[in-house]
Formats: sequence, C-alpha cells, structure tokens
Amino acid sequence: MKKYILLIILVSLTLLFTVCSPSKKAAAKVKKSTYESDIATLIMINCTPCHIPSKGGFKKAFDNYESAKTNIDEMIKRIELNPTDKGFMPFKKTVKLSDSTINAFKKWRDDGLLEK
Repeated sequence: MKKYILLIILVSLTLLFTVCSPSKKAAAKVKKSTYESDIATLIMINCTPCHIPSKGGFKKAFDNYESAKTNIDEMIKRIELNPTDKGFMPFKKTVKLSDSTINAFKKWRDDGLLEK
C-alpha cells in the first residue's frame, strides 16, 4: 500500500513540475516589434511620397526613427479613421490600411518603440 501512495505522490509531483516548467514560459515569449524590422518598410510603402522627403514629399517626414517615434500616436489615430473622415491617412487612398498593418504600428508602440 505504501508503494502505491509513494508512486501516486511521485507521479503527481512529476506532472506538477512538468506543467509549471519555465521552458514553456520562454517558448511563449513573443518577438518585440522594432522600427527597422517592422515599421520602416510599412512607412515607405504606405506613406510615400507625401511623408518621405527624398521621394518629393512636403508633409511631416516619417522617413526616420526619431520622427516616427515622436509622431506614432498621431499616425495611429489618422490611419484608424474612415476614408470619409477629415484627417484620414493615407490621404489619396479610398480604403483604410489593413487591420494587420494598423496593428503592426500599434504593436510597435506597445512594445516600447524600439529602434533595432
């Protein structure tokens, strides 16, 4: 009888430590978004030429990390507007950016506005 109780305790402890292992928490860690890897390309694709001076843009420049970081809240606010709303961006488009693109900007902000 003592063997069975000991076996049950041993199996229970093994299951407990397997479920609570730190390796599972490490596997769940998500990569943080950065300007260079996630945002710079989106800005070049969606904000050209107006916000890219090298492409002939005359609006506030978003072609560098500091400017994008400083203006991220305004950028998100304006890309979330409907095309019929005043201030909607991208200005010459008739449809909003995709949810995944908008969420990429939000994730970058929420991840701490990392550059690299």
